[in-house]
Amino acid sequence: MASKTASKRLAKEYMLMQNDPPPYVWAVPDEKNILNWHYLVRGPPDSPYAGGEYHGMIMFPSEYPFKPPGIKMFTPSGRFIPDKKICFSMSDFHPGTWNPAWSVATILTGLLSFMLTEEITTGSASSNHHERVMLAARSHAWNLNQKRFRDAFPSFSTLEMRDLPNMGVKERGLPEPTAASSPGDLSPASSTVSIPGHNHQDGHPTATAATAASSVSQRLAGRHANSGTVVAAGVGIGAGGAAGAAGWPARVGKLVWEKWTWGVFMLVAILVARFSS
Repeated sequence: MASKTASKRLAKEYMLMQNDPPPYVWAVPDEKNILNWHYLVRGPPDSPYAGGEYHGMIMFPSEYPFKPPGIKMFTPSGRFIPDKKICFSMSDFHPGTWNPAWSVATILTGLLSFMLTEEITTGSASSNHHERVMLAARSHAWNLNQKRFRDAFPSFSTLEMRDLPNMGVKERGLPEPTAASSPGDLSPASSTVSIPGHNHQDGHPTATAATAASSVSQRLAGRHANSGTVVAAGVGIGAGGAAGAAGWPARVGKLVWEKWTWGVFMLVAILVARFSS
């Protein structure tokens, strides 16, 4: 049973996770218990876990944030033993070094960093580079076969693996994806916060500032198109009309000049014919 302090703190952290998720990680509280958070970690490029999707759980004590959580990874990775607690500096194996200022985002960023090392500890597995690459390639299919994954992440339980809200694009200095190439409704920005188990349906933000803005733009564009007054098109039509109005004297003058020249030519031809006869 979560204390009021833990519930308030975790609700705040859920808001932060939605608004500013760290690169390659995502997390949501369990529908029935806010102290248990399901997380996803995606393998960064240039690592044996590239393309991998790793599901696990953070188990917070009722005294959180004053005591550290336990952490497990369910998906086989070759780095950690599946479904066994992992010992690293931000877990409940090290209560003496725990910092109450650390958050879900801090913990998962630390877990990912630890995953990329070769340090041997409780919960770590022994495997080579090739085995980890093979497990990464099979990870999403493995997750899809797990009910707890499908229940925790229905938005990610698709045949084709979907990107997390933050795939490290900005951190790698790459151009950010446009709205057309964004992964559906997975944008973390949201004007409201709903906690699973507290009037939240699927453990994922359902309305975002980006999608709301896009929706408004689309509705406005559709309304203008239906009334025949699209702004860009209106500018083009107006410019064309002005050009046409400004050019009609030139066209009339050209026509008169052509008719006059033809008339003179005909007159000269008639006179020459009469004099020659």
